[in-house]
Order: sequence, then C-alpha cells, then structure tokens
Amino acid sequence: MNLEHFKAKPILGILRGAELQIIEPLVETVISAGLESLEITMNTSGAAELIKTAKSIAGKRLALGAGTVLSMRDLKTALKSGASFIVMPVLVRDVVKYCVKNKIPVFPGAFTPSEIYQAQKAGATMVKVFPADCCGPEYFRKIKGPFDKCRLLACGGVTPENLKDYFACGADAVTFGASVFRRDFLLKKDFRAIGSLIKRFIDAWEGEKDED
Repeated sequence: MNLEHFKAKPILGILRGAELQIIEPLVETVISAGLESLEITMNTSGAAELIKTAKSIAGKRLALGAGTVLSMRDLKTALKSGASFIVMPVLVRDVVKYCVKNKIPVFPGAFTPSEIYQAQKAGATMVKVFPADCCGPEYFRKIKGPFDKCRLLACGGVTPENLKDYFACGADAVTFGASVFRRDFLLKKDFRAIGSLIKRFIDAWEGEKDED
C-alpha cells in the first residue's frame, strides 16, 4: 500500500464473504467505480486464494490488504498471498510489532481512549475506531483533543451522507463494507449496484475535498 495514495483518497472497502468465481468482475467493478484500497477479510472462506487472485487481476490499480487478522498465522498467510496492508478489529500486539518492523501498513482496531492510545503506542499506521457508529462523528472530535497526532480510521456506519461529518470531526480515513458489498448483491452478481454504491462514496469524498 502506498500511504500517500491512501491519504489522497482515504476510503477503504471491506470485502467479506465473496466467492472466488465472482472475484474478477467484482475487482473490475471496484476499480471502475474509483476505489483504490480494498481489504479482504481473513474469516472469508478461501481468503488467501481470493487475495492472491484479486492481486493478480488488479495489478497496481488497487491496493489489496487483509482484514480480520487476529493471529501471526493469519498474518503470515495474508502476506504470503500478497496482502500489502493489514487490518484488525482489535490490537494484536505481535502482529503490529511484526508489521512495524517490516514496514507493512497496519490498522489495529480500538474503541475507548485507552485502547486507542495503546494501539497508537504500539505503532499503528492508523487506529481503526470500531464500531464508529456507536458514538458517531462527534466522538472523533473528542478523541482528537488528547490524541491530536493519532491518525484515525472510522469503521462502522459510515455512509455517503455522513462521510463529510466524520472527516470534519477528525477522522483521517473511512471504511465501508456490508452496506455496499451486500450479500444479496454478491449472490445475484449485481455488480452494477455495487459499483453505484461505491461511486456514491467516492463522489461524497470528492465533494468534501472541493469544499476544503
């Protein structure tokens, strides 16, 4: 993952539950819609093969990472498959330590101020605040008071409509997942619907940039 590119378009897609036979049109849809960063969760069946295949299809057009990495075993599998960044729902210290040592972007999850501080102290590239929608955008403004140097990734409940609020309150990046990669869309292979929803996030971000 090129962090400068991610900072320029700080939107991360979270793909969970996709099957290998749809990964090619799905990756092409993601790229065509303008998304540049995508994680595939390690608790998806066949995640390693999905990451490897997606990377082969996307080439340099898309930064591909692994999510829901909860152990060193998950980490080694993800990296062997070609993941270029690592995302977690919690702080797994040995995983973060390995990533920091090897200059792999790593996004551990946290929620409370103490958890966020511990993740930052461990060397997080960004701290994934999850679930963000429990307290909403205003929580980020309050967290940024004592943790003004900590980069925060909002995960959970971000929509095209409230994306602007999260950034205004201090989020450095946002994610989307099941609201876009809906199970019914994946089963019906409705890539047009998925692409349309991704485009809404991209358009909302472009509108936010234009106002700055």
